[in-house]
Amino acid sequence: MDQIDWNQLRAFLHAADAGSMSAAARQLGLSQPTLSRQVAAIEQHLGVALFERIGRSLQPTATGLALLEYARSMGAAAEELSLAANGHSKAIDGVVSISASDMVAAWLLPPLLRPLLEQAPGLRIEIVTTNELSDLRRREADIAVRHVRPSEPELIGRLLRETTASFYASRDWVRRNGHPRAAVEAKTARFIGADRQDRYLGYLQAHGLPLTDQAFSCYAENSCTGWAMVRQGLGIGAMMDEIASQCPDVVRVLDDVPPVQFPIWLVTHRELRTSRRIRMVFDLLAESLSGPATPG
Repeated sequence: MDQIDWNQLRAFLHAADAGSMSAAARQLGLSQPTLSRQVAAIEQHLGVALFERIGRSLQPTATGLALLEYARSMGAAAEELSLAANGHSKAIDGVVSISASDMVAAWLLPPLLRPLLEQAPGLRIEIVTTNELSDLRRREADIAVRHVRPSEPELIGRLLRETTASFYASRDWVRRNGHPRAAVEAKTARFIGADRQDRYLGYLQAHGLPLTDQAFSCYAENSCTGWAMVRQGLGIGAMMDEIASQCPDVVRVLDDVPPVQFPIWLVTHRELRTSRRIRMVFDLLAESLSGPATPG
């Protein structure tokens, strides 16, 4: 088989990252028909379909995903060669996307971004806020902050530390309703729910709280919205202790109930080995989010 044309390979990489031919064409300064011809040419050259259309977007096929890692390694090598030739081998430019839950994205990540951007002014950070587990293999994000260990063999995970969450209410709520401390006192309290399908209720019951669905005054699937409801005095809610400590208007309640313990994992795909900018962001996040606890 003849060698692959670099322009075709670059078209494949940008189309995979951008998710559409038009967006990739804009990034490369090409017309959409030109980029489409280059992608079609590399598909014909390899004899495989690299993309499938889902609505208006492009998604790599299983074969495309399998080839993407190798294509990125080739692309990174070409970028290193170009940078070195121009005397800019230390430059770190481009976008790195970080996926995290809404509370982590809103409270823990922003303070970490300023020193990172000061080190690499050409870097741009995209925060993908979601409570779902972003599929790094499908390029929804470059790095993810997760609370579960990654099971996919294609991913690289680092356990940073264990953290805790407890139950909180606003100081105004405590003045009006008293300060419940034991689990049995939760029977007469009102809570902020996370869903109406009783999944969160089941979790609270499993944690030792004798609650029914009548315990909830409000529901909010979005954790930031739920936390705002807690701070407005609408009920009790669970929150990471390190985030709650930044809010002087709340107080821990149900003090005798043990905190919820869960891990913080930092996850990325194998491009970590070939992308300097992803490696830099990953290492800084790992250092900053590890905290005082012993990392795994």
